[in-house]
Amino acid sequence: MAKTLVFGHQNPDTDTIAAALATSFFLNTAYQADTEAVALGEPNAETQFALDYFKVSAPRVIEQADTDTVVLVDHNEAGQSVANLADVTVTGVYDHHKINFKSAAPMYFINMPYGSTATILYYEYKNANVTIPAAIAGMMASAIISDTLLLKSPTTTPMDQPALEALAELAGLDDYKAYGLAMLKAGTDLSTRTAKQLIDGDAKSFDMNGQTIRIGQVNTVDIEDVFARRDELVAAIEQELAEDGYDTFVFVVTNILDSDSEVLVLGANQAKVAAAFDKDLVADRFALPGVVSRKKQVVPPLTAAFEA
Repeated sequence: MAKTLVFGHQNPDTDTIAAALATSFFLNTAYQADTEAVALGEPNAETQFALDYFKVSAPRVIEQADTDTVVLVDHNEAGQSVANLADVTVTGVYDHHKINFKSAAPMYFINMPYGSTATILYYEYKNANVTIPAAIAGMMASAIISDTLLLKSPTTTPMDQPALEALAELAGLDDYKAYGLAMLKAGTDLSTRTAKQLIDGDAKSFDMNGQTIRIGQVNTVDIEDVFARRDELVAAIEQELAEDGYDTFVFVVTNILDSDSEVLVLGANQAKVAAAFDKDLVADRFALPGVVSRKKQVVPPLTAAFEA
């Protein structure tokens, strides 16, 4: 067993899985470290599409970190991490989200406001003059496509497109746009998922001024297809509110083709959530035209509203 585990957040997405794989290979190659990429959940359909395409095995899934040292990727908040994070030593972080992390010891902490963690890692490889294997390059390219919605998300930065183009070339992707659209669409087939899988598939918890806000997001090509299952979704959310102690659940349904979202809100802070976006709730729901990014367009207004 490796001495250090490398993993991303719970309910892993493509960037989390790709970043764990890429970081582990990078650390083992550049620094002769002894690390293993693992995951805190099974790959979603989009990620599995990329893994299958590039013939990469999914990392093993863990519930507890069974080593003394770990490296975090694509997150730095304890509430999104492994259950026993307090019992292990974090020796490094590679992330592109807001910082909510404390450490009593020096460590590698690399946080850049790029479109994906994979973008950060591309430049780490480049700066260290470490060759990226084709399969890992393909996963990293997939991560950038996923997190930036093919460079259309407002989270996209000037650093992302050059990284994506270079990684696509290394991976042998002649047309990364065609591949990316196929991958994103693979992640929007929701017909076989239960309501619980829909609300939890990409959900993260945030502490906002003492309130635990759970924010889930699902991508689709038809928002009303998702809301046709409204009763199931409400029942699943209400069950989680009761059993897991969340104060409020914000479920964002995003159309990746027209870059619009609809939001379903349940829990104690419905009115505050709606007010954060200057919206009125209708049947616990409101529209957010032009909103696709939880990190940049959903979390900041909510944080500001709860801290006001």
